[in-house]
Amino acid sequence: MTTVTHTDSALQRFDATTARWGRLTMIAGLVFALAGPAYLVLFSGLDVDQARIWTALLAIAGTFGVLWVVEPLTYYPILGQASMYQAFMIGNISNKLLPSALIAQAAIGAKPGTRRGELAAVMAIGGAATVHLVSLLVFVGVLGTWLVSVVPADVVAVVQTYILPSVLGAVLVQAIVSTRSLRMTVIAGVVSAAVVFVLVPTIPSLAFFGTAIAVISTAVLAWFLRDRSAPADPVADKVQDPADEFPID
Repeated sequence: MTTVTHTDSALQRFDATTARWGRLTMIAGLVFALAGPAYLVLFSGLDVDQARIWTALLAIAGTFGVLWVVEPLTYYPILGQASMYQAFMIGNISNKLLPSALIAQAAIGAKPGTRRGELAAVMAIGGAATVHLVSLLVFVGVLGTWLVSVVPADVVAVVQTYILPSVLGAVLVQAIVSTRSLRMTVIAGVVSAAVVFVLVPTIPSLAFFGTAIAVISTAVLAWFLRDRSAPADPVADKVQDPADEFPID
């Protein structure tokens, strides 16, 4: 009982700390991100009035607004609270941070949505960010111009064409392996194929909303077509006792 209480208390402090500093860091990042545009509008003498600013904001919201809702809903079940702050501050979530988190969780046998899964994601994202910064420093900052000059143009073209599909393909496979749910995998595959090959070609204006439509449709269908003989919340059932996740000898 003492072990359970101690572990639970430590996790509560972890949540409180990450929530506090996560919010402060995100607010600081927002201030720095808006400082440059604010300076240009207020002090640079540019002819930018409020009407143009609101028009630009509405145009951006119309284009990317759906992602403001879809991305947090999509990533949170895998990353957890602490990693969400990291991910949205760092960026490149789908092609760098999410794969790192999934691989780390699979390596230690942690199921997404559990405490172990969340802590694994935190460490994985920290490692991914460190590797990324070091790589930028070495391969871009130090060797950038020379490296580009010695790499054949054909190799550069191949990398640019196939690197993103290969990364996302690996993420897809890892997500399927981590989920271990044939029913959910089939639903997601059928819905995605229907959106890409049927809905979008039929109604091209929905192309940008394809991701949102696929995610929401998959979630709704997975809920209604779920295996009702299984526990209502298998993740919660699995982690009722913190000591089961963090055994201390």
